[in-house]
Amino acid sequence: MLCLHNATIITPLRLRQGSVLIEDGRIIDIVDRYEAGADWQIIDCTGYYLTPGFIDLHVHGGGGYDIMCGNRDHIIEMCTAHARTGTTSIVPTTFAMPLEDQYLAIDTVRAAQAESTDANILGIHLEGPFLSPGQAGAQSPDGLLVPATTDYIPLLDRWPGGIKMVGVAPELDGAMELGRELAARGIVGTIAHSDASFETCMLALENGYTDITHIYSACSTVVRKNSYRTAGVVEAGLYSDDFTTQMIGDLRHLPISLLKLIYRVKGARRAYLISDGLEFTATEPVEGTTYVGSNGLEVIYEDKVMKLSHRQAFAGSCTPLAQMVANLHKEVDIPLTEAVRMASLTPAQRIRVDDRKGMVAVGYDADIVIMDADLNVHLSMVMGKIVYSQL
Repeated sequence: MLCLHNATIITPLRLRQGSVLIEDGRIIDIVDRYEAGADWQIIDCTGYYLTPGFIDLHVHGGGGYDIMCGNRDHIIEMCTAHARTGTTSIVPTTFAMPLEDQYLAIDTVRAAQAESTDANILGIHLEGPFLSPGQAGAQSPDGLLVPATTDYIPLLDRWPGGIKMVGVAPELDGAMELGRELAARGIVGTIAHSDASFETCMLALENGYTDITHIYSACSTVVRKNSYRTAGVVEAGLYSDDFTTQMIGDLRHLPISLLKLIYRVKGARRAYLISDGLEFTATEPVEGTTYVGSNGLEVIYEDKVMKLSHRQAFAGSCTPLAQMVANLHKEVDIPLTEAVRMASLTPAQRIRVDDRKGMVAVGYDADIVIMDADLNVHLSMVMGKIVYSQL
């Protein structure tokens, strides 16, 4: 038996003081008092917060590796590096690349899931290849495809039940049919790298798309067309309660003002944190580091964020979810229970694993993070196994 003693436990609704009892990878009880057995391991958490493990649904890399590497062991190390920072569950996310590279990524992540013991690999997120050339951002134009001219059924069949999300620009020919196919399979269709109008987004909602990929990044917003203003993806995502919205909380991709706006409009149940992390996430990158990603684009690390080499757009973040939770609470003034929910229960609900993940509750997986008063991670636990500890 493992006992996390006298922690301030963060639940979706409140803080409570108590001790969490763990056995066989599950939370078996949460108590005020207990009588310890002789063989119990007790970790004193007095003065620390205890949160559910964080869940990242949109992350391309970490620990020096990215998802497109084609190496099972590197994918495991990528996910384990995130777990050591408090992101105990991860959905590795592809880049827009040719279909043969997508197949390889799916096969590699599937193999890694079967072998990983220090991180929960919950499936795969295909960001593309069905994205808009006009909003490619850090995606390689050479990897973009159109649904109407692509046989995507073999792609979706590659890992039954393992493909959790697919990012699509709904203005592309055939995107509505693809959305209906995703919905029928229980896959989250997310509007991604899109120049769609507000009206097209609302039509996409009727055809299976229920999520907005990294809102405000690589997506359309209000523009003038022949003097008249037209709304886009951003406005549709904020307007409809039927859309959830991904948000990057590194304080670089989105300023504090927009983070406050998203939270005010969507709340912690309809907005959730993603890292959009690249290879250098969960490492200590050096300012000015440049490299060419697996999609062939050159990026540079400056001001705690990855930028395309021309410095006109961001390429992704290097900030793990635990730091983003701290940012939301300390800089955006979001209540701690809500900030934690946006990195745990809400993403768990989004991919329907909230029956076992996303909360500190009896019967749930013992994916747990211990943080100090400044929200620095001191312990990370995956299915009852401690993968990082400074306690």
